[in-house]
Amino acid sequence: MKIIDCSKIQEKAYIEKLDNGLKVIIVPKKETNKKYIIWGTNFGSNDNRFIYPETNEEVIVPDGVAHFLEHKMFEQPDGSNSLDTLMALGLEANAYTTNDHTAYLFESSDDESFYKGLDEFMDYVQSPYYTDQNVEKEKGIIGQEIMMYDDDPGFQLYLDTLKGLYEKHPMRIDVAGSIETITGIHPDILYKCYNTFYNPANMVLVASGNFEPEMFLEEIKKRLKNTKKIENVTRIFEEEPEHIYQDYIEKTMSVSMPIFMIGIKDKVVAPEERVKRHMAIEVILGLLIGKSSSLFKELYEKQYIFGETDFEYEFSKNYAHVLISGQSNNPQIVQNMLKTEVQKLKNEGINHDDFARIKRKIYGDFVTEFNEVSSISRMFLADSIKDINSFDYVEKYDEITEDYTTKVLNEVFNDDKMVLSVVKGN
Repeated sequence: MKIIDCSKIQEKAYIEKLDNGLKVIIVPKKETNKKYIIWGTNFGSNDNRFIYPETNEEVIVPDGVAHFLEHKMFEQPDGSNSLDTLMALGLEANAYTTNDHTAYLFESSDDESFYKGLDEFMDYVQSPYYTDQNVEKEKGIIGQEIMMYDDDPGFQLYLDTLKGLYEKHPMRIDVAGSIETITGIHPDILYKCYNTFYNPANMVLVASGNFEPEMFLEEIKKRLKNTKKIENVTRIFEEEPEHIYQDYIEKTMSVSMPIFMIGIKDKVVAPEERVKRHMAIEVILGLLIGKSSSLFKELYEKQYIFGETDFEYEFSKNYAHVLISGQSNNPQIVQNMLKTEVQKLKNEGINHDDFARIKRKIYGDFVTEFNEVSSISRMFLADSIKDINSFDYVEKYDEITEDYTTKVLNEVFNDDKMVLSVVKGN
């Protein structure tokens, strides 16, 4: 196995690319009795157009199909449910779907239950079972979930922000789809998606905990089924314009105080640049509107915002954007003051002491991710889907200079790439 040694934080990752194309990453944590495993496929809600390998024909699937498929993976021909089986063993098991990947996972503190769970886990992920009857039944269940999120102000705020940022990209689509789109899902579509994207060569398995890497790799290998390797999956996306689609979106829902989200559209950069850009943007956000910033203090003291603001940089292989959110009776004022602060930072430059302090905090936040096997595993999976190595956040830390951060500030934080989404009370 290939060993990546991150000496700065005294962590190692063991990586193996198997003959069937499956990438296995094992991060040992000898000091814990926990074991955590997550198996993900590079298939998310954005992947709604692709070339079906068996026929070489284009397939367009309904919105929400990746999430729907995730739900259906647990049902077995004998009527049992693999999620129930895992939980009956005392395991903490779950699954989730994002824009760029779908993942199945469980955690255990007991060796015997872990390996019993591993048998079930690796069997159900490799054994799809879709029928007209169980697919129709699931439509009602997922329909209820969709309606729940339709009534969730925070989720609607987020979705509206993406709809403002993107004109053609499927990022503007709800991961779960809609009541209308899921009606078009049937077993043939699910099998086509499974056979295309759940191929080992399109998947990553990550485990962290009290493992002997070489021994555990053998446990994985002997539970893998013989599957024909698909070298590459061709995905089809419409060309997304550089400009934003809509600069202001407002919705009325049941909220006690207006909530807002400011989105800033970014360009997609090469894999080797993604980690550096991410860290630089986190520093910039801390400088602009972090809890210790002068702008945050002014907004809070003047009661333009209530509580802390949340901010993050979301990105993958074909999208990237900044999100800033909070509560405010005057979201437009918050946005205008943010724009002024951005211009001030560009004109006056970055304060050396503030830069060093925020950069240290970001490093500390990252290092603490290695305290939990669940955080480690999910991080390595998500980063692998993005074609980056999680250890690069440590290794490239010294490359985040004030000059580089200033360059990113000027590239990303521009008024014409900014969207304001607001949810007001009835």
